[in-house]
Amino acid sequence: MGEVLSQNEIDNLLQALSSGELDADEMKEKEEKQVKYYDFARPAKFSKEHLRTLEIVFEHFGRLLSTNLPAYLRKNIQVEVVNSEALTYQEFSNALANPVILGIVDFSPLNGHIVLELAPNLGFAMIDRMLGGEGTALEKAREFSEIELTIIERIMNICVNLLREPWKNVVDISPRLERIETNSQFAQIISPSEMIAIITINMKIGEVEGFMNICLPYLTLEHVMDRLNTKYWFSSIQNQDDKAYCDAIGTLISKSNMPIKAVLGKSSITVNDFAHLQCGDIIRLDRKVDEELKVYVGNIEKFAALPGASGDKYAVRITSVIREEQ
Repeated sequence: MGEVLSQNEIDNLLQALSSGELDADEMKEKEEKQVKYYDFARPAKFSKEHLRTLEIVFEHFGRLLSTNLPAYLRKNIQVEVVNSEALTYQEFSNALANPVILGIVDFSPLNGHIVLELAPNLGFAMIDRMLGGEGTALEKAREFSEIELTIIERIMNICVNLLREPWKNVVDISPRLERIETNSQFAQIISPSEMIAIITINMKIGEVEGFMNICLPYLTLEHVMDRLNTKYWFSSIQNQDDKAYCDAIGTLISKSNMPIKAVLGKSSITVNDFAHLQCGDIIRLDRKVDEELKVYVGNIEKFAALPGASGDKYAVRITSVIREEQ
């Protein structure tokens, strides 16, 4: 709080201003100007808007991880984006443990690579689950064997393929896992002084909890930096055609395999007759030759059909569709 002037001091100040002894403009010029510090060693290439948009992208990525990985690990997985920050690649590499799981990902068509870092305890938990264990981590970290790295590579490939959908609103990418490194010295994808964005994801596999860090160099994202803002992001979502989603879902459903069977008929025989059945014996069914058969899709009766042949194979010809109301 500034110093409080007495009435006499106020009167003297007003008198000096009116007589011209003091100039109000000169007093304003003498006020100190605020200086904004700028670190040339760490240029501010990622704004808060860029980092927030990257968080939105990887929140989508986290939801895909939590719904897809349980199919392979057979374990409940919780994923949450906890932080995003900009720093130099040297700061990132210096903070890495040893051993560490680093997935070097080609981020085509963008230039350069990104890095997926997975905590070792999560890696050992995944290996344990893939080999039939309960998914517990090791008490003491050790180097990964070649077999363990092969299993980790399979899981990392799944994670890399899931990156396509979250990035679709920014750019169509075709990410590809090039290799896995366990030593940070062999993962120098850019100059140590270059700026990167780090997105930290907290992953929990059963009772094992750890971090996955995604390293995104500025040089890789440089050509799409103008799209990394929430305004462009939400406008891209609104401009997407709903019909495209319907067509995509329809295509996926059309490729699904469904069991189908045609029941020729039913018959009841004694256990004694069943035990003495031989080749050439005839079992009498409850349907005639020209009578329609029931065709089931899964366990649902869906069609009526007549028996016949197609070439040298047995077949049925659909005669009617059984609706739900029937």
